[in-house]
Amino acid sequence: MLITFEGIDGSGKSTQIAMLRDRLRASGTDSILVREPGGTALSERVRSILLDPSLEITAMAELLLFSAARTQLVAEKIQPALAAGRMVLCDRFFDSTIAYQGGGRRLGRYEWIREFSHTVTLGIAPDRTYLLKLPEEDAVLRRASRTGDRMESGSDGYFRRIAETYDRIAREEPDRVVVLDALQSPDHIHHRIWTDLTALGAVGDGAERDSSGSADA
Repeated sequence: MLITFEGIDGSGKSTQIAMLRDRLRASGTDSILVREPGGTALSERVRSILLDPSLEITAMAELLLFSAARTQLVAEKIQPALAAGRMVLCDRFFDSTIAYQGGGRRLGRYEWIREFSHTVTLGIAPDRTYLLKLPEEDAVLRRASRTGDRMESGSDGYFRRIAETYDRIAREEPDRVVVLDALQSPDHIHHRIWTDLTALGAVGDGAERDSSGSADA
């Protein structure tokens, strides 16, 4: 099963991914965690280029760089893991390209960039996507405390357009995308994710043990 996490920068994706990874590990579920862009030698090199604030990268070049990194990640890590029956947690996937390059950078029609993004992943799509929805003003405050990179800069309306595109994805694919309120507590959000995965049959609903051997209620 491929599970992806999406949302604008500062929405709390990294926290939720780490919490889920740790709980899966405690429950004995075989899983791997990958991030985008990155996860392979080639993809990590592309990541360093994409995040470099000193570079000027056109919208189309940005799209192609992300796509190259994603194709390599799918072929080298995601496909083999899924074939082996492992659960894959991915910090961003093609929805980020549709939202950031399609919506934020205004690159091409929504339908075109969506089809292109599906082609890049060799036909692989997430089984479940958790979209952490955060109001723009709260995202600005959270990002202000972080070291900026090139992807966190944009013209007026950039993050608003990204958020609107994420909303469109969620509306059009409600069976795949679960929208979560990023203003709720991390524990509450994690509980919703775990409950959803349990309902899907992806994880068991029993107690699991932590590394010390005690039961996790």
